[in-house]
Amino acid sequence: MISNNVPNHLIVGVRTGFLAALPNIKMNYQRIAATVPMKTAEMTLTDIGAAPMPVESKGRLQAQDFIEKSKGLHARGWESTVHISQDAVDDDQTGDLYRKVQSAGDNFQRWLNNRCFKALNDGDSTSSVFGLCYDGAAMFSASHIDDGAQYQTAQDNVSALALSIDNFETVKVASKKFVDDQGEEVDYDYNLLIVSPELERIAAQICKNADAYDTGNREMNPYAGVTQYIVSPKFDSTAWILAAENASAKPIIIGERKAPQLQHAWFDPNGPDGGMYYFKFYARYDVVYRGWRLAHMGNT
Repeated sequence: MISNNVPNHLIVGVRTGFLAALPNIKMNYQRIAATVPMKTAEMTLTDIGAAPMPVESKGRLQAQDFIEKSKGLHARGWESTVHISQDAVDDDQTGDLYRKVQSAGDNFQRWLNNRCFKALNDGDSTSSVFGLCYDGAAMFSASHIDDGAQYQTAQDNVSALALSIDNFETVKVASKKFVDDQGEEVDYDYNLLIVSPELERIAAQICKNADAYDTGNREMNPYAGVTQYIVSPKFDSTAWILAAENASAKPIIIGERKAPQLQHAWFDPNGPDGGMYYFKFYARYDVVYRGWRLAHMGNT
């Protein structure tokens, strides 16, 4: 709702400045999260799981089942409000307003970035505000079993290991052996290491140093140049995660019911400096976990 006592040039300016900010900023969450449009406030995502592998033909029908999975989304509202005084408008200081608006647009992207990495960091807890994985376990758990799957031995994507090149190898090898609900190895390319700021130095050694940094014989480091890393201040100091960035799915889902937009603009004549113009931006999102096989946590 736009009040008719707000000058049109201010409305046009804030909309333009806000929308220009949104696509211009690139954030790391886009590497580990996929956005899904929501048509209603509550939505259930359904995945039929892995396709059955071929079996030897024996001259009769051999129907094989898909394993259905589901995950609920609930849109939550988020807002940001900026303002400018009438005196500032009269004195042609609207550039300050547009800077505030662009900052608000940037902050919606930063907010999404923070939420996604906070979700990953908290994924080893069953009390995470981001919920549970589709199988009812924490995102990072030692007890992942898909209901009705061909395998019934729990799979483990959380390891109590400090980050080192040897422990990185342990986690990567274990991740490569994850099997889908048909019992076949998913064989994802686990090529993205996400760490806390405290672990950046070790991450750089693993991902960039052609030699294994922890030995004196110049042993080759097979992970240099094929693994990239991200540093997130939302991670606990000892937390690190290995993710499959190039997989078609992502470990985090962003449910988008309403993209950030100008929702309301109004003038308060009782505000200071001749009155105050307010511009409220609003969005509706949900951030939840997707498939646990897409990421593996190491944390002491």
